[in-house]
Amino acid sequence: MIPTTFPDRATVARLTARMLLDIKAVHFNAAEPFTFASGLKAPTYIDCRKLISFPRIRSSLMDFLTCRVMEDAGFEAFDNIAGGETAGIPFAALVAERMALPMSYVRKKPKGYGRNARIEGAMSEGQRVLLVEDLTTDGGSKLSFVDAIRETGAECAHTAVIFYYGIFPETEPRLAEHGVRLHYLCTWWDVLAEARRGGDFDAATLDSVEAFLRAPRDWAAPA
Repeated sequence: MIPTTFPDRATVARLTARMLLDIKAVHFNAAEPFTFASGLKAPTYIDCRKLISFPRIRSSLMDFLTCRVMEDAGFEAFDNIAGGETAGIPFAALVAERMALPMSYVRKKPKGYGRNARIEGAMSEGQRVLLVEDLTTDGGSKLSFVDAIRETGAECAHTAVIFYYGIFPETEPRLAEHGVRLHYLCTWWDVLAEARRGGDFDAATLDSVEAFLRAPRDWAAPA
């Protein structure tokens, strides 16, 4: 069913952050930092895949995401909803169901046999495709998925995620240069504010997280 109510952005951001905290998808650990694929060390980690195991939260967030996309991009802006392998696939299916649209998914690379395809499902030339993922850090992986969609002759000018890091200033300009607009529900700043409000972590840990968010590339640098 297509959602018909549109909560304000601040409420959506706060509720999304609270849901992520409640299911323990948020991990803060300054003593034993996490390592990103890029090699960057951080006291933060988020596991949005965990959302698929919580039906009430999952449903609420997909309603929020569908509303956000329709409000920002238009009510008749898309013909196909594509998920990025693998984390984006369940969320794309749930958004597609709400928007009453076909769903497809994009592989990270060709599967290496059969049709050697990157696009699974039906996608045709001229279709306006929304790329759905669980999160984005600097936007890099989105560009590869967008290019694969465009290679079919379809259009892809929008990507929607539940969680956006919101700490790398080049992310949205990078996507914009590629002709892609980012839609999201909350950022690390929203999670930090809600964690402080709810007392989910001790003050020292949250202070360390805030120091990282303000200067992510300098946080673990030698003094």
